[in-house]
Amino acid sequence: MQLEDYFDFLAPDDIRLKGTRIGIEHILYQYIHRAQTPSAIAERYRTVTLEQVYATILYYLHNQESVSTYLADWLAWSHQMRKQQQKNPPPFIEKLRQLKAQKQVDSQQDTSSKAVI
Repeated sequence: MQLEDYFDFLAPDDIRLKGTRIGIEHILYQYIHRAQTPSAIAERYRTVTLEQVYATILYYLHNQESVSTYLADWLAWSHQMRKQQQKNPPPFIEKLRQLKAQKQVDSQQDTSSKAVI
């Protein structure tokens, strides 16, 4: 079996572990940026085997320059999407924020009314 056989190369910016919806960026982020062990990563992503985690790490080590660029692009895109979501949150997020603010106001009113009694 070739190392590339562990992956589905769907697009230049979309490499997934074969038979899963998990992109290599998720595995490598846990390994590189969070210093997770391969076993911990396999436990976190239950559809991924320990062998697939090791294959992903090995693929990274064999293609470090291109995979590092792939990861940097993914991280930049993720940060950009997060900023857009913060600027334009979905309606349900706005509703949750309003409910939280109202709960805080109600809690403060309850506290101040108990202090008066």
